[in-house]
Amino acid sequence: MPFEIDAASLTLAFILTLFAGLATAIGGLIGISPRQLTPKFLSISLGFSAGVMVYVSLVEILPKSRQALELDYTAVNADWIATSALFIGILFSALLDRVLMPISDTHAVHDPKSAQLTAPPKAKLLRVGLFAAAAIAIHNFPEGLVTFLATLQDPTVGVAIAIAVAIHNVPEGIAISVPIFEATGSRAKAFWYAFWAGIAEPLGAVLGYFLFLQFFADINAVLGTVFAFVGGIMIYIALDELLPAAQEFGEHHLALSGLFAGMAVMALSLLLLG
Repeated sequence: MPFEIDAASLTLAFILTLFAGLATAIGGLIGISPRQLTPKFLSISLGFSAGVMVYVSLVEILPKSRQALELDYTAVNADWIATSALFIGILFSALLDRVLMPISDTHAVHDPKSAQLTAPPKAKLLRVGLFAAAAIAIHNFPEGLVTFLATLQDPTVGVAIAIAVAIHNVPEGIAISVPIFEATGSRAKAFWYAFWAGIAEPLGAVLGYFLFLQFFADINAVLGTVFAFVGGIMIYIALDELLPAAQEFGEHHLALSGLFAGMAVMALSLLLLG
């Protein structure tokens, strides 16, 4: 049976989803803001991005996946499906990494005391940024769908979700723009990659309107599975791409400091809006 909505609720749902998505672009602007760029800053910021991705995947995305799945399955089955989807996402990312984006064996050595990045590290940074942009866009797509549908069900809940999503989209935009800017030297490229990753959020709302809205009661399993799958992708990127890059351009403890700072900021944002 079609899900009945009015024009005002529909407009609000689209506006909130667009607001949440554009927060990624705001993060992109922060990442390219004028500053003295140093390997230490790069190490901390990449570690920060990794912390955001790991924390949001395990503490927010995976529980949301289970909650959605429990609407159609028992708690035990929901746990199995969500956990399986998470590790399938990790495996998918590993296969994508090996097949489509092989690591160049440059054996380059980067001097942490030097602010000058050599060509191989720049190529690796560009790869990290593009991979992060793709994964965050994939993550934003179902997230936009959830924000859109939640707003139609309960505008109050939709506003809370949109604000929470916007807050954690800001550091995700930074995760995209910083490595791309460092690799290319182009603020425009870094910003637009972050912008288009954020636009995936309202595109999820469009999908929800044209495809899922008429079958609202039947999409819980799809949303739950996709959320866990995307969580696995983000964890892989954080641990295989962002964190190693952070350690390459700085000291081990600098990368870990950024990692824990990212987790703390993400945790605080979720607690304040929980």
